[in-house]
Amino acid sequence: MSSTEPEGPPVPLTTRQRGPRRRTVRLRTLLVCLAVVPTVAMGTQTVLTAERLLDQSAHLRADVAASEHTGVPLYTLLVDLQAERTASAALWAGSPGAEQELRQRRQATDRAAAEFRRAAAEAGVSVGEVVRQLGDLAVYRGRADARTGTPDTLLAYYTALVNEIIRVYQHEFSHSEDAELTQASRPVVSLLSASEMMARQDALLALAGPSRELSAGAFDQFTSAVGAQRYLYETWVVPYLPERDRRFYERITTSPAWETKTRIENAIIFENKDSDTGIRLPSDVGEWRAAHASFSMQMATLNIDRARQVLTLGEAKADRLQTEVAWLIGGSGAGLLLVVAIVVASTRSVLRRLDGLHRRTVAVAERILPDVVARLGSGRPVDESVLPRVTGHRDEVGRINDAFARVVAVSVDGHRQLAAERHGFGMFASGIASRTGNLVSRQLALTEDIQDAFGHDEPLLAQLMRSDQLTVGMRRQIENLLILSGGEIPDPHTEPMRIADLLREAAAEVEDFRRIERQALDEASVQPHVISQISHLLAELLDNATRFSPPRSKVVIRAELVADGLSVEIEDRGPRVASATYEEMNQRLHSAPPYAVLAENAHRLGLFVVGHLAEQLGATVTLRRSVYGGTSAVVVLPGGLLDSSDRPAAQPAAQPAAQPAAQSRPAAEDPADAAGAGTGAAPARKAVRTPALTPESAPTPTPAPSAAPPEEPVPARVTGPRAVEPAPVPTPAGLPSRRRTDPAPPARTASAPRPALPARGAARPALPERVPQTHMSQQLRGPRAPETTDRQDPATPEEVADAWTDYEQGTRKVEEELRQDQP
Repeated sequence: MSSTEPEGPPVPLTTRQRGPRRRTVRLRTLLVCLAVVPTVAMGTQTVLTAERLLDQSAHLRADVAASEHTGVPLYTLLVDLQAERTASAALWAGSPGAEQELRQRRQATDRAAAEFRRAAAEAGVSVGEVVRQLGDLAVYRGRADARTGTPDTLLAYYTALVNEIIRVYQHEFSHSEDAELTQASRPVVSLLSASEMMARQDALLALAGPSRELSAGAFDQFTSAVGAQRYLYETWVVPYLPERDRRFYERITTSPAWETKTRIENAIIFENKDSDTGIRLPSDVGEWRAAHASFSMQMATLNIDRARQVLTLGEAKADRLQTEVAWLIGGSGAGLLLVVAIVVASTRSVLRRLDGLHRRTVAVAERILPDVVARLGSGRPVDESVLPRVTGHRDEVGRINDAFARVVAVSVDGHRQLAAERHGFGMFASGIASRTGNLVSRQLALTEDIQDAFGHDEPLLAQLMRSDQLTVGMRRQIENLLILSGGEIPDPHTEPMRIADLLREAAAEVEDFRRIERQALDEASVQPHVISQISHLLAELLDNATRFSPPRSKVVIRAELVADGLSVEIEDRGPRVASATYEEMNQRLHSAPPYAVLAENAHRLGLFVVGHLAEQLGATVTLRRSVYGGTSAVVVLPGGLLDSSDRPAAQPAAQPAAQPAAQSRPAAEDPADAAGAGTGAAPARKAVRTPALTPESAPTPTPAPSAAPPEEPVPARVTGPRAVEPAPVPTPAGLPSRRRTDPAPPARTASAPRPALPARGAARPALPERVPQTHMSQQLRGPRAPETTDRQDPATPEEVADAWTDYEQGTRKVEEELRQDQP
């Protein structure tokens, strides 16, 4: 009962065989990242936008504050410088009262300059160039008082200072970063520039003085100033004024003072006269000062109103920006929460669907599909509703589910086809086994006839018995094929059988039965419908034990009742087997292998047959190391297979050698079996009811008696296929014989009937069954002679040679199997 599997751990796969390991990211992590990244990006954008808007609002408020704090003193300084320039030109021209007016204008300019410096220092406005040029004001005033230099240089200084002030307005208070404020502040700068052009005209006309003469250069400056201020008003002021300011501007331009201004400008340009000292202006120039004083005040009011509106718009814009920031933060926060909620809900929905798909897939892979495969393998119907179905969903998860359903459908169809092919092959193998079994049954019947005819020839009887044992082995192999192909061993027994008789029947199936030592430690009976299965299971284990153990060693089989049922232990003295090999063999005993595994282990089909039978009986078979170094097979049959109501009383452990074995009561015939016998069915295995035999009470060979003993009375033969078998009686050569239950008939002729073949329409025809130890010849039924003290070994030289040949063949077979299992 030793195994031939190689020992040692499996060789691990190399890195190239396993393939490179790639780190995969979980789908949950990807979905979380998909939710976190846009959320963080949106939050960052919101923060940056809010920060930019807040900076813009703060900048606007700072500009408005600087404009209110610095713009008013700067505008006052602008107006005062323009007036001082005109007074300085009048002083240079020698106009009456010019000194007094210039003194007043200079005082006003000094006050405005001091106020501007203080405001600029507090506001931090960049007016360094204005302050620097104001530092040169005293120098040019001195030149004006002393009349050194030229008047053009004096007027150019004031003009440059005024232009710098306008530049400060344009660059510092224009709000170029805001398009709305830039659009609103553009008319303010243009109004300041246009007012500067009219102030230049006023200064140039003051420079003409009482003589009303201008130099050519001064005249060109006047003409340029007129064109510039008209262009500025028409192009850069009027189109950008709001409706209210535009109406105010139209009132100014339609006033008498503005009309006088326009008339004088036209007269100067078109009605001037050239003189030796310059260009002489028309006489109505004297009306300029009164008209200029009127419309300049109105234009100053328009400038101040426009500047105040710009400042008010800046304040409102700053407030709107702060409101926008508040709404942005609130809306973005709500949007982020909504996005997070949607992403979380979507992620949970996707993960829930994927988890459901995973659980369904695992359930199909681990529970449903194996159950379907098992049902298909056993020929049972399959419930198609438990399998996944194609739903036709268009989303990704639905497509994956449909793809898995198609894979399962293809797998089930493949297993259904394989199950059909396996079932067909099983039917094919079962048919071959049945036909071969019929031939074996006919062979056994022929052997019985020959034994009956030539039983007086003991050498021939020994050869016949050996042929009979070989034929029995052939029948057991045929039954193995029937079991592995899905069939069942037909059981003709109708009465329970005692354990001792069951052990004897199993031992009779083994070729080397003489080495088997039976020990039935308890008296109990086995139910009739499982007798053949148990006997076949034990016969396979006994045959394995005798083949893989020394030829002279004993194989002990003992049976006793245990808490879980009936324990049968078979112990041999075979070679040592590794523990890992026992685990592998026990695994084969506990699982039914596919045909591929059977094909790879064709020389070890006995273990698979034992496993099949144990599964059908609900028994457990365990192989382990024996204390003698061999193998011990422990079979535990469940208590439900025992017939507790029919236990015989305990009998003595040994019986006298000369006492014949007690015969059991005949078994009742099964009507179905009787019918089968009448139609020519193959003979079936017979139930045996004999007392248990211990090693001490086992029959021992004795020398042949000198005279033939008287014939023993034999009961009438039972005509059914399940005739009760009496205990075996040994021959003088130590060979077991079969004893008939009816008188031996004369030798059969060639026309003797033979068992008929089974019907072709039978799905699984019953295999013919051999009844061991029932074919003893009539002359060998006499009582044994008492044993002598110094008896010799009853085995003949031929039997010893056969036993040694069997041992060598078994040894070579084990070595060959060990070499085949080596890697």
